[in-house]
Amino acid sequence: MAFRSIGAGGRAEDGGEDSRGGGAGSGKLSFYEAAPDEEISLEDFEEYALDRLRVLKGIEEERSRGKKMEEMDPLVSDLWRKHMGSDSSKKDVISHFILRLAYCRTYGIFFRFSLFWISRLFNSRVFSEDLRRWFLGIESVLFRHRFRCEMPAAQQKLMDDCNLPYKAMTSAEIEAVKENLESVARSTNQVSNSKMYYKVPFEDVPELVSGRKVYLRRGEAFVPREQLSFLVVGQFRSRLSKALVLTNRKWISFIAGEEKDRLAPMVEALSTRYLGPDYTQPKSSNEISLQDLDQLAKASFPLCMRSLFFQLRDDHHLRHGGRQQLGLFLKGIGLKLEDALAFWRAEFSRKVGVEKFDKEYAYNVRHNYGKEGKRTDYTPYSCVKLIMSTPGVGDHHGCPYRHFSEDKLRASLGGLGLNSRQVSSALEKTRSQHYQLACAEVFEAVHGCSSDGINHPNQYFEQSRALLQQPKEEPASGGENNNNDANEEKTTLMIS
Repeated sequence: MAFRSIGAGGRAEDGGEDSRGGGAGSGKLSFYEAAPDEEISLEDFEEYALDRLRVLKGIEEERSRGKKMEEMDPLVSDLWRKHMGSDSSKKDVISHFILRLAYCRTYGIFFRFSLFWISRLFNSRVFSEDLRRWFLGIESVLFRHRFRCEMPAAQQKLMDDCNLPYKAMTSAEIEAVKENLESVARSTNQVSNSKMYYKVPFEDVPELVSGRKVYLRRGEAFVPREQLSFLVVGQFRSRLSKALVLTNRKWISFIAGEEKDRLAPMVEALSTRYLGPDYTQPKSSNEISLQDLDQLAKASFPLCMRSLFFQLRDDHHLRHGGRQQLGLFLKGIGLKLEDALAFWRAEFSRKVGVEKFDKEYAYNVRHNYGKEGKRTDYTPYSCVKLIMSTPGVGDHHGCPYRHFSEDKLRASLGGLGLNSRQVSSALEKTRSQHYQLACAEVFEAVHGCSSDGINHPNQYFEQSRALLQQPKEEPASGGENNNNDANEEKTTLMIS
């Protein structure tokens, strides 16, 4: 597989050996502005992408726990060594460009303009923009960490190679504002012995300006060398943002068409790839009986499955998307095929009759269990798959935190027993598009203990059962009050 055709757009695509393309420049750090000119196997193509995706997902997970930048440094280093290796320049650049392809797209297929498809296209595009923002943000965090770990000489070489418009101030310029610089350092409790400063437009360092960590004069910020990463990361983010737009144009123009039968399906699946445990088959100890379903739904189902379950109980019918989402979830938690058929037949027969159920719906239940058609053993849907779904009018599937109206979500959360403060906190996260964080926060409020994060509805169920089945003399610790402060600081988009 050659990468000549997936350049950043407008930049050299001849695999030039400079730090912009990840060649001999810094050896480790890159702005990824020149596409690699390499031949790799399809197996390496997928492996490189998934390894980098594991690094990015790991960074996202640590950020969601409220880790500060200094605390993140050793964690990111460990993630990089574990998944990318210590000498990984080639893998670094290739994996970045693969994921750039996966996350650059705003929408894929051009649908006919019926009102229904316009709605689906709009929802798909909005979610794709979320994915693009996620990739841009997490890649910038990764770049900042790696830049901070470089030696000063390597940092300067990267800046020179990438033509960054930042020049060091002269000694005379620093001396003229020395008292102001020291005053800023004291006011922010910074210990800075820097003798090198950079004078830059203040809009290039919004984080430093908002934190009052730099001296401002006449629209310029005086940035000490210790804060140089803010400058460089800002440039990296800006260039990557533009590159994603240009890469998307190339994808639509010819890459997707040329590779529609080979690479396109693989690339398109990467942005929603689930990397966690496999819930296709329940654990041997997880078999559940039909009589337990209502109690389990109230106690341990995540909101996405709980709402579907009780919608089915009320209406005795679900459309295909809802049947797939709930049916595969029930399979994953241990409901046997015979019990699943009995469950769906009992509900649907009250509306369509037993004969019609056996003729039109029973096949789909058996199909999900790998007993019909291609005999594929289908896996339950992950959180990312639910978030990216586009339910239409009359559908009830998807992620409640993304697809419910605010009033409906507020009422649903109240039905779980959350108080007004907890409901408001969860709603605030959904407004910020942190859907999985909202789900994790609801889990913590319902169960009175901390969560490791929610990436899959079946993970939610398993964690809930593990907690509720603990011996009474050993109750779960770390109740709601102990977790509120930590929950307030979770600030990331999760589609992990």
